[in-house]
Amino acid sequence: MKVVLMGYMGSGKTSVGKKLSKVLKIPFLDLDDYISKKEELTIPEVFKQKGEIYFRKKETQYLEELLTNDENFILSVGGGTPCYASNIEIITKNSFSIYLKSNISTIYNRLSNQKSKEKRPLIASVPLDKLEEFIAKHLFERAPFYEQATQTIIVDKKTVKEIGDEINLSIRQKNFL
Repeated sequence: MKVVLMGYMGSGKTSVGKKLSKVLKIPFLDLDDYISKKEELTIPEVFKQKGEIYFRKKETQYLEELLTNDENFILSVGGGTPCYASNIEIITKNSFSIYLKSNISTIYNRLSNQKSKEKRPLIASVPLDKLEEFIAKHLFERAPFYEQATQTIIVDKKTVKEIGDEINLSIRQKNFL
C-alpha cells in the first residue's frame, strides 16, 4: 500500500503523514528528504547549484522510483510536485492519493509564522501583505492537479488526529489495505 499526501504548503502533509504512519504501521517518507538524500544536497542547494529544471526532472525520477517499488509507505510530496511533468499521472496510477484541502485563510495563518528561508524558501521573500494573494494565485493554478487525487479531505479546523482518522477510515472503506 502506498498513500500519497498532496496539497499546498502548510496543509499538514508532514504532520498528518507522520501520524498516519503510526496508525497504519508503515513508514513515512517525504519526497524532498528522499531527493536530498539521493542528491546529497539540500533542496535549496539543488535549486541554486543545478537549477529548477534539473530539480523537477529528478523529482519526477525519484517519485516514479518510489511509487513503482514494492514497499508500503506514506509519502508526502511537495506542493508543486503534482503540477509538473507526468507526476500527477504517476501518483494516481500507483497510489491511494489524498488531497489535503485547506482554505486560503488557514494556509495564510499557518505560513505567516513560517516564512524563514530554511522552513519555506518559496515564500521567504514574499511580503506579508502580499502573502494571501500569492497563496490564492498558487491554489488557483494547482487545484486542478490536486483535485485528481483519489480522495479529498478538508483539513480546516481539524486536528491532525481527526484528519488521520478520516483518512484511515477512507482507506479501509475503499478496501485499500
